Amino acid sequence: MDFLKKNYEKVLLGLVLLGLTIAVASLPVIISHTRAKLAASAESQLNLPVKPLPPLDTKSEDAALQRAQSAFKLDFTTKHNLFNPVIWQKMGDGRLLKIVSGNELGIGALEVTAINPLYLKLTYKSPTANGYFVTVEDQAAPPGKRSPHDTIVARDSKGDYTLVNLKGPPEKPTELILGMKETGETISLPAEQPYKRVDGYSADFKYPPESGWVRNNQRVDALLTFGGGQYKIVAITQSNVVVSAKSNDKKTTINLNSPTEPR
Repeated sequence: MDFLKKNYEKVLLGLVLLGLTIAVASLPVIISHTRAKLAASAESQLNLPVKPLPPLDTKSEDAALQRAQSAFKLDFTTKHNLFNPVIWQKMGDGRLLKIVSGNELGIGALEVTAINPLYLKLTYKSPTANGYFVTVEDQAAPPGKRSPHDTIVARDSKGDYTLVNLKGPPEKPTELILGMKETGETISLPAEQPYKRVDGYSADFKYPPESGWVRNNQRVDALLTFGGGQYKIVAITQSNVVVSAKSNDKKTTINLNSPTEPR
C-alpha cells in the first residue's frame, strides 16, 4: 500500500500510456473498418437498381397528328346558320316545319313503310272433258285479273297456260306440266299441292309533312302526288322502291324504312 501511495501517479500515468498505446495500435483496424463501411454505403447509393421507364403514352400527340393530316374545313352552308338562317315553313294544317337538311319536304321526306310480296298461285281442281280445271290467282296482274278464277288448261289452250305434259293417269293425274305463254317457261303443278311463287311486290308509303298522307298497296306504274309534285313508281324490289319525277324524269331510290338515295 505504501508503494501505491508513493507511486500512484506513476501507476496512473502508466495506465494512461498503455491505453494510448492500445488506441494507437487499433487505429489501422478502425480506419480499415470505417473505410469498408463507407465504400459499401457508397456502392449501395451509387449502384441502385434502375426501374425501366413505363411505355411512353403518345395518344394525344398521335390524335393531333391525325387531325393535322386532313385539312380543317369550315362549313358555312348546311349547318351554319349565320349566313344561312334556318327556314320554318308553314304547312297546310298550320304546323311549322323546320327545314334543316333540305329533305324535310318533297321526295326526300317520302318513306317506304312496307314492301309486300305479290304471289302467283295455281291450284289443280279437277279434270274436264277437254282438259283440266286450274284455279289461278295472280296478285301482280292488272286490276280485274287479280282475283282467283278458274281456267281450263289443255294442249291447245288459247289462254295464258297450256298443258305440256302430265304424270299419272289422265283421269286422275298426280302432276301437270304447264307452259306459260307470256314468258315461255315451264312450271310443275302437283295435284295435291298448289304452285306458289313471288311474282312482284307492292309497297306502302307515308309522307309525314302532310298529315294523314298514307298510300298502301301501291304497284309499279302507280302515281303518287305529294309535296306539290307527282312521282311514278317505276320499280319495286324486296328492299327498295324506285320512283321517277313527272316534271324531269329524275329517278330516286327509296330504301325500306331508310332515307332516299338519288340515282
